[in-house]
Amino acid sequence: MADAPYAPSRIRALPSWLLGRAAARGHRLVAEALATEGMRMTHHAVLSAVAELGPVSQAELGRTVGIDPKDMVAIVNDLQCDGLVTRTPDPSDRRKNAVGISAEGTRRLRRTQRLGDAANAELTAALSDEERAQLIALLTRIVAPEG
Repeated sequence: MADAPYAPSRIRALPSWLLGRAAARGHRLVAEALATEGMRMTHHAVLSAVAELGPVSQAELGRTVGIDPKDMVAIVNDLQCDGLVTRTPDPSDRRKNAVGISAEGTRRLRRTQRLGDAANAELTAALSDEERAQLIALLTRIVAPEG
């Protein structure tokens, strides 16, 4: 943990500290990988959501991904300028636009997903396949504990 700030040994043993350091490293690895395709993480998340949800209103997209409406406008504008998404009138409400993924968006998403997968493989390279699966299962339980 050479790039981690100093923390006393008791703190370095806390799950919260370790999760934070792992998250920071994972974020850095994925951000660097996506940057090779000219993509930012938030843009990638929105493009992935559009691909998964199908044509979706911009407002619903923002609520689903948890992005402020003003920020969502800018992100969708960027993605549209890059030819990765389209905006068409929403068939259920002509006052709204439905955001869909373009053919180029689908191609770029495939490439960025591979880059993200490689970055995550690098993040967990010290683990066996079994340990990696166990880590994902444990983190899932921590992120979404059953009530």
